[in-house]
Amino acid sequence: MSARRPLIAGNWKMHKTVAEAEAFIQRLLPLVYASDAADVVICPPFTALAAMVDSARGSRVQVYAQNMHHAPAGAFTGEISAAMLTEIDVDGVILGHSERRELCGETDRAVALKLAAALDAGLEPILCVGETEAEREQGETERKLRHQVQEGLSKIGAERLPEVAIAYEPIWAIGTGKVAEPEQAQDAAAFIRALVAGRSPEQAQRLRILYGGSVTPENATDLLALPDIDGALVGGASLDADAFAAIVGVAS
Repeated sequence: MSARRPLIAGNWKMHKTVAEAEAFIQRLLPLVYASDAADVVICPPFTALAAMVDSARGSRVQVYAQNMHHAPAGAFTGEISAAMLTEIDVDGVILGHSERRELCGETDRAVALKLAAALDAGLEPILCVGETEAEREQGETERKLRHQVQEGLSKIGAERLPEVAIAYEPIWAIGTGKVAEPEQAQDAAAFIRALVAGRSPEQAQRLRILYGGSVTPENATDLLALPDIDGALVGGASLDADAFAAIVGVAS
């Protein structure tokens, strides 16, 4: 296992009412109580953030948002600012998820602005990158990752790079049941680390790279054993407390 501390984050997407989230956290907390070798994060929808912060307070579980706007305030209907997240003690935020990019038209420039704003507000960001199935088949994986990583990190200084976690999520594996082969995941993670090393070799070794895309308790062992994979951004399996805790157990 790398000296980098593992991070297991559960992205609930548009799932769980506040009542459902409360039932989940009460089940999860005792299951991960002793998991002190990994950072554990849940990413509820906006409506459940405050409730989860309160319920997880004093535990090992951190709470991240699934998105935010880069501006501190303004005429941005339906958006949430970093200050609104920090006011309720949210710890971090997912940025640039492929579903946000594809369904909501988020650009690399917008993600870069959000990432800088998140860091300035004291939030811990997870930057999501990854290629489509067509891009992989056409040999475009490295080109896509290079653009997303370099653009996403373009507005922060090299000294702040380890404050960002980068989640490699091949789009063709998200919610499909398909999982990147260990060799594919390692090659992509190593390439991402090399891109960051182009700015600072030292900071690149400190930065955590996660794998995301149909992660389950069954495949987590192989994925988390890879030298450049430092954790997981878990989708569907994070909706079940027992399955999510099992993945945390693998990381610990």
